[in-house]
Amino acid sequence: MERTPIPVLTVPTAPYEDQRPTGGGGLRRPTALFEGQRNYLPNFVQSLLSSVDLRDRQGCTMVVGSDGRYFSKTAIEIVVQMAAANGIGRLVIGQNGILSTPAVSCIIRKIKAAGGIILTASHSPGGPGGEFGVKFEVSNGGPAPDIVSDKIYQISKTLEEYAICPDLRVDLSRLGRQEFDLENKFKPFRVEIVDSVDIYLNLLRSIFDFNAIRNLLTGPNQIKIRIDAMNGVMGPYVRRILCDELGAPANSAINCIPLEDFGGQPPDPNLTYATALLEAMRGGEYGFGAAFDADGDRYMILGQNGFFVNASDSLAIIAANLSCIPYFCQMGVRGFGRSMPTSTALDKVAKVMKVPVYETPAGWRYFSNLMDSGRCSLCGEESFGTGSDHLREKDGLWAVLVWLSILAARKQSVEEIVRDHWTKFGRHYYCRFDYEALEPRTAYFIMRDLEALITDKSFSHQQFAVGNNIYSVERTDSFEYIDPVDGTVTKRQGLRIIFSDASRLIFRMSASSHVRATLRIYAESYEKDPSQHNKEPQAVLSPLIAIALKISQIHERTGRKGPTVIT
Repeated sequence: MERTPIPVLTVPTAPYEDQRPTGGGGLRRPTALFEGQRNYLPNFVQSLLSSVDLRDRQGCTMVVGSDGRYFSKTAIEIVVQMAAANGIGRLVIGQNGILSTPAVSCIIRKIKAAGGIILTASHSPGGPGGEFGVKFEVSNGGPAPDIVSDKIYQISKTLEEYAICPDLRVDLSRLGRQEFDLENKFKPFRVEIVDSVDIYLNLLRSIFDFNAIRNLLTGPNQIKIRIDAMNGVMGPYVRRILCDELGAPANSAINCIPLEDFGGQPPDPNLTYATALLEAMRGGEYGFGAAFDADGDRYMILGQNGFFVNASDSLAIIAANLSCIPYFCQMGVRGFGRSMPTSTALDKVAKVMKVPVYETPAGWRYFSNLMDSGRCSLCGEESFGTGSDHLREKDGLWAVLVWLSILAARKQSVEEIVRDHWTKFGRHYYCRFDYEALEPRTAYFIMRDLEALITDKSFSHQQFAVGNNIYSVERTDSFEYIDPVDGTVTKRQGLRIIFSDASRLIFRMSASSHVRATLRIYAESYEKDPSQHNKEPQAVLSPLIAIALKISQIHERTGRKGPTVIT
C-alpha cells in the first residue's frame, strides 16, 4: 500500500524582538515563554535553520539531542517537523531524545554532519517553572560563532512565516531508521534514532587507557568513587562507561535517572548545589567524587573528606599531567587556552612546558577557532568546563576520566596530587562571587560606572590598604580579544584590575540568562611559598574582595548582603 505524502505547511507568524542568541548560537529563556508564547519556539528554530544557506541545507544531515528537561520531547517533535519541511535530508537523534552536549559534538564530527541542535539550558533549573534553551552547533561540532548568532538574530527580527510538517510523528524510543515521504520532495526524509552513548564511548576508548582506569577501580589497590549525575543527561553515560565498561560498582553512581525537573535542584556541579555528593565525600569512605551538570559539559572534582578542586586548578593539573593520557602522547601538545576570568595557574604550567597560552573571552566558541587551526590542545574555563581538541565542546566525563588516569598513573590521592602541584608551581588562591537574578538595568549601571572609575587615569597606580595588606594597581582594562586566526575583535568582555603582586580582580556580566542579570566578581592571589598553601581561600582573598565591594558598591546598589553563590 502506497504511503500518502506528508504535507508541508507554511505558517504565518510575527517576529519577536528578544530572540538574540546569548553566545554560541543559544537562546535560553523561561520555559513558560517557550511553552506559552505563540510560535516562540518555531520562530527561533526557523531563524536557526534559515541561517544555513539553502544549498548547504538541502539534503544535509543534522544531529538533535536534549538534556531531558521538561518540554524537551515536545520541542524535539517541533524541531523534527520543521527540519523536514526546511529540506534537511536526515536527522540523527539520541534514543528518547537524550544526548549530552559532548556526545552531540562527537557525532557531528564523526558523521560529518552540517551541524546540530541541542535542547538544553545547561545548569539552569528545569521543570515548568525553570528554564529551557535551544543551542546551535556548527559543522566542526562546536558552538555557533558570533557571526552565525548575529545572522540568526537578524533573521528572527523580520520573520513572517515558518515551514513545518505537523503530521510527521517520530518514535524516539525505537532504535534504527524511520523514513517519511513528504509532499513535493523527491527523496524521503530520514530519521535515525541512535544509542545515546555508543559513538561517544568509542571515541573515549581511543583516547584513554581503559585498562589502567579499570584496574584503579577494580584492582587490589582500588579506590571507591562517587559520581553524581544530578538527574541530568549524564546518568546513562555514567552507568554505561564508569560502571559497565570500567567496573565501578553500580552504587557508585547516584541520581542517574534523567528527570524533567532534575529532582527539584539546579543541575549545577558546585559546592552550593551538589550537597549530596559533598556530604558523602566528607564521610571519608570515597577517594574520588565528581558531579556533572544537566547536559554533561561541566563537572566538579572532590577528593577524600570533601577536598575541593577548583576548576582553574583542575585545568592546570590536567595540563601538567597530559603524559598520563595516550591521546596526548600520540598527538603532542600544541598550546593551551583559558578564558580570561580563569586563574593564571595554567600559565605557570605552560611556561614550564614551553607552550603558548591563549587568553580568550568566556565562551567555548572562542576555543574552536584555536583548535581548528591546530594552535590549541587543551582548553578550560573557571565555570567547571574543560576539554581538548578531541571535540569542540567542553566535556565533563572526559575530564573525569583524565583525573582517574592521573590517579592510576601517579598512585596518589586527589589531595596529594593537588598539593604536589602547588609545591611545584605555587598556589593560586581563587574564588568567584555570583550575584544572580539582579535587575538588568541596575547591573548594567554598576558595570558602566565601574568601567568609568577604573579606566580613569587617576585610578592607575592607586594603592588600597586593607588591614596589613597594601595593593598597588598596576594596570586596568576592559578586556578585548583579537582572534589570532581570523583577526576578529571582541570587545567589552569584562573589567580587569591587575595589581603589582599579580593579584587580579575581575568584574563580568554573565550572558547566559535573559530576564534577570548575573554579575560576577573574581578574585585571584598567587602564593609561591609552600608554607602558606594551607590557608582558606576566603581568608586570603578577603582584602581583595573588600576592595571589589568598595569600588563597585554592589551591596549598596542592589540591596544584597552577599553573593548568591560562592565558588
